Amino acid sequence: MIGIPVDPDLVVFSHLRWVWVWQRPQQLVSRLAAARAGNGARTWFVEEPAYADVSFPRLRREEHGDVIRVWMDVPRGGSLLEAACFDEPVSAGYGRLLAEMFAEEDRPAAPDVWLYTPMAIDTAQSLRPGRLIYDVMDDLASFLGASAEMRERQSRSLRAADIVFTGGRSLHRSVTDRRTHDVHCFPSGVDSAHFILARALRRPHDRPVAGYVGVIDERMDLELLRDLAGELSDWTIRMVGPITKIDEDAVPRAGNLHYAGLTPYERLPGELAGFDVALMPFAVNEATRSISPTKTLEYLVAGLPVVSTRVPDVVADYGDVVHFADNAAGFARACREVVRHSAADRDRHLRPIRRRQEWDVIAASMAALIDDLDPDRQSVAAGETAL
Repeated sequence: MIGIPVDPDLVVFSHLRWVWVWQRPQQLVSRLAAARAGNGARTWFVEEPAYADVSFPRLRREEHGDVIRVWMDVPRGGSLLEAACFDEPVSAGYGRLLAEMFAEEDRPAAPDVWLYTPMAIDTAQSLRPGRLIYDVMDDLASFLGASAEMRERQSRSLRAADIVFTGGRSLHRSVTDRRTHDVHCFPSGVDSAHFILARALRRPHDRPVAGYVGVIDERMDLELLRDLAGELSDWTIRMVGPITKIDEDAVPRAGNLHYAGLTPYERLPGELAGFDVALMPFAVNEATRSISPTKTLEYLVAGLPVVSTRVPDVVADYGDVVHFADNAAGFARACREVVRHSAADRDRHLRPIRRRQEWDVIAASMAALIDDLDPDRQSVAAGETAL
């Protein structure tokens, strides 16, 4: 028998893969896992089921440092998709298989359960969590292809959670319209030690480069990007990140517009070192109404000037240091102007933001709030009957 850890195990349910783009879930969960591991607890990162050539559902797992990545392979059944959502019929039994795995490994009952997607609420409840944490990192119901059930399950998750975190001020406002207690705003942070490496790696290059790092999906203003390639014909525009949820044939193509694809997190400082200006060419639509892009601080810590569309949280949080434009001509003018600006002036505005938005600080603050919850009380989620 194992000894009972001081911290319970942490089971995280996510719509994002651990081995994909390194963003908010990975930044926070890796830090929380390291802290809990010292007390004998394990952290399990549970992903959506994956379609595979199997005859019956089976759990798969990989160890990534202090985090154990878990997913369930399910029979394809003719599906051409790569993954199934937590609430689909093929996902039935996921919670039972997880509980059996934990029992076989003699893990303590009533783990802390952390939601990144409300679609996992039923599976989360089946584990009878001691404490349920819901980190609302995006308004997933507004994304392309969102399930019709998303809003109802989001409401259920907000009611069931013992504590709720939000990834930015716009999200915080929308969440507190539906829940007023134990809701805490933690905008996206930065690992300064990682991204500041870009400054030392910077080298002269033949022509200026405006670049973007992140997922390329329906939140991107593709028309703006296409026109910007024309407006900055003497520049290179470099897009670093995977194209997802949109047809690759839909993205604009031009001789000076380069797509680098998915790039490992450890190589991002080197990519940013090759930029002269960092771009955030987001469309202004329902999918971007509540986003608080992680890349804003990463760009700034890397020493880059930033040009963005008027994403509400970026305007509110970084209005003194980010430059805003509404169309390709405005973006091009801003790029040509900000490339001459002093990094020292940006750093002066950035210092107080960085101090409170380091991922280490955010993770520690979240952990303290969770610890303040009564660890012996049974989560509302454990007793709620599924609708």
